Amino acid sequence: MKLTFCEQMANTGSEVIRAIKWRDKGRPDYASAASDRALELLSLTIDDPRNRHRLRELCRLYECLADYLYCDNIYSTDPEKLKKYFLAFNYAARLGR
Repeated sequence: MKLTFCEQMANTGSEVIRAIKWRDKGRPDYASAASDRALELLSLTIDDPRNRHRLRELCRLYECLADYLYCDNIYSTDPEKLKKYFLAFNYAARLGR
């Protein structure tokens, strides 16, 4: 069974939120593992041919996430806004069931 777009994004979001929580708890090893999984899941979402019309948003999201999780956060990404962004997909995925 293939996941819907909202399910794909909700899964990515759970890893992003996990990475943020581990970073806040001072566990960079766990935060890094969750960050890797988040970017891998987002890459799979980008590669899904059903999401071609969403490539601009997804690629921009990938760039912002990579910057926030691994670099100097030059885009000034706010972790609370990231959580809200992904929790909306979680809600939408649950509604779609």
